Amino acid sequence: MGKITLILGGARSGKSTYAVSLAEKYGKVAFVATCEALDKEMAERILRHRRSRPENWVTFEEPRDPAALLTRVGNKFDCVIVDCLTLLISNLVLDGDKEEEVVKKIEALLAGLKKKKARVIIVSNEVGLGIVPANGLGRAFRDIAGKVNQRTAQAADEVFFIVSGMPLKIKRRK
Repeated sequence: MGKITLILGGARSGKSTYAVSLAEKYGKVAFVATCEALDKEMAERILRHRRSRPENWVTFEEPRDPAALLTRVGNKFDCVIVDCLTLLISNLVLDGDKEEEVVKKIEALLAGLKKKKARVIIVSNEVGLGIVPANGLGRAFRDIAGKVNQRTAQAADEVFFIVSGMPLKIKRRK
């Protein structure tokens, strides 16, 4: 089976850039984007990100069920990037999913990814280093994201923490 790499970091830390740099050596790459363009600024941001990736990569936009998508595409790719878990969690929470539902969906995603022959790179924000959110929804999101990141890190073969564009390897499975 393929190797799973988790890349964590704060907002604008260079997580996605690092994920792309790891994937560039592979021939067939699937980029699974979980973001939705809910406003003009986000649509422009998505377009910039898309343009920054190699043209031969296949981009899939799947904001809620990447596990089903990855089951459908099978083992056609040498590398799969899922960017990012944080937006996926946000989408699910805003749809009304509770913590146990979100965790169950992420665990299904991880189980499917573990069966892939491809190298898998997962990007997620580390949300536990900031202030305590001022409202219940924000605190619930932070708690769910923290739990999901912990489970993903446990499942991953290697984990990097990105600070100011610099990768720090924090887990390596032998």
